[in-house]
Amino acid sequence: MSEITLEGITKVFADGSEAVKDLSLEIGDGEFMILVGPSGCGKSTALRMIAGLEDVTSGELKIGGELVNDRAPKDRDIAMVFQNYALYPHMTVRENMGFALKLAGVDKEEIDRKVTDAAATLDLEPHLDRRPANLSGGQRQRVAMGRAIVRDPKAFLMDEPLSNLDAKLRVQMRTEVARLQSQLETTTVYVTHDQVEAMTLGDRVAVMRGGVLQQVGTPAELYEEPVNLFVAGFIGSPAMNFMPAEVSGGKVKLPIGEADLPEGMGETGDRQVIAGLRPESFEDAEMIGELRDERGVVFEAEIDLVESLGSDLYAYFHIESGGVQSDQLADLVEERLEETGVPEVREGQEQIVARLDPASRIKRRDTAKLWADTAKLHLFDAESGERLGKA
Repeated sequence: MSEITLEGITKVFADGSEAVKDLSLEIGDGEFMILVGPSGCGKSTALRMIAGLEDVTSGELKIGGELVNDRAPKDRDIAMVFQNYALYPHMTVRENMGFALKLAGVDKEEIDRKVTDAAATLDLEPHLDRRPANLSGGQRQRVAMGRAIVRDPKAFLMDEPLSNLDAKLRVQMRTEVARLQSQLETTTVYVTHDQVEAMTLGDRVAVMRGGVLQQVGTPAELYEEPVNLFVAGFIGSPAMNFMPAEVSGGKVKLPIGEADLPEGMGETGDRQVIAGLRPESFEDAEMIGELRDERGVVFEAEIDLVESLGSDLYAYFHIESGGVQSDQLADLVEERLEETGVPEVREGQEQIVARLDPASRIKRRDTAKLWADTAKLHLFDAESGERLGKA
C-alpha cells in the first residue's frame, strides 16, 4: 500500500513565516491528487515536505502507513519530477533514465530492461542514445518522467512539470501524464497553479490559499459545490461571475433583476450576499425558447467585447454596482493582476462574461437582451465568504 497521510502538517520557516498551516489530507493508494492554488499558497512546500526536502515543523506525515517525518528523502521510496527536468546534459537519454538505479547498485541487465520498458511506454525508444540538448521540451519532460518510472516508487511527486512547455505541447503532455498514471496506478501528487490542469488531470483536487486547505474533492464537486468564494472564483475558466445581491422575502435582488431563491437553499434570512453565476448560466435571450418563461431573468446589457472561438462565443459586459468586497476575491484579483498586468474591473462596476450559443448574432457595442439562469445561482455570505445552503 502506498497511501500518503498528512495529519495536522505545519511548516514554519526560520524567519517565522508560516507556509503551511495545519494541513490534513489523505491520498489513497493509486490516487492522482492535485494540489492547486495561486503562487505562495503553500502547495509546493507541502509537496517538498512529502518528499523530505523540507522538514515538518509539526504534525505527522505517513507514507504507506509508516511515519516518515525523520526519514531522509532517499529512504521514502518516492520519485520527483521537476519543472526544469533536471537532466544531466552530458548523459544520453538511456543513461539519464537509468542513473538512479546505477547509483543504487542495480544489475546492468535489470537497468537496461527497466529503461527499455519505460522508453516504450513513453515513446522514447528512438531517442535513447541522444543527449538532452538534442530533444524537444516535451521529449525532455518524458525523459524526466521515465527516470522516475524506472525506480518503481511508492509515489510520484510532480512539481509543475509542464509549466515550461508551450500551450499546445502542454495540452498534449497533460493527456500523456493522465494516461501514464492510469496505466501505472502509482500514487501521484501533482502541484500546479493552473486550474485547467487540475480539473482535467486529477481524481481529486485540493485547493489551497495562504497555506490553508480550502476544499478537497473531485473536479465536479469543486465546480458545482464550492465551499467559499475563493474556490468558486479559482475553479472554472472563464471564472465565475460575482455581483452584490440582497436576499429579502424569499427573493434574490440582483443588479440584473429579481429571482426566486435557488431550490434547496434553505433558510437564509434577509441579508446582503454575494451572488455567483458561471458564464454558461447566461444566454442570448433570443436563443433559449421556452426556458425564457420558465425560470431566470431577462435583462439588457451593453456588450463591451465579443470573442468567437468557433464552438463558443464569449460576450463581456459590465453592471453598475457598489462593488463586491471580499478578502477572498481580493486574493484572486491580485493573482490575476500579477499574471496579466491588466485590472479586471473599472471603479464601481463588475465585469461579467457570458458564454453564449455560437449562433448568436450579438456584436460588440450592441445593447443586447440576455437571459440568466438564476436556478444556477450560488450565494455566499458577504463577510465570511462561505457558500450559503451547502450540504
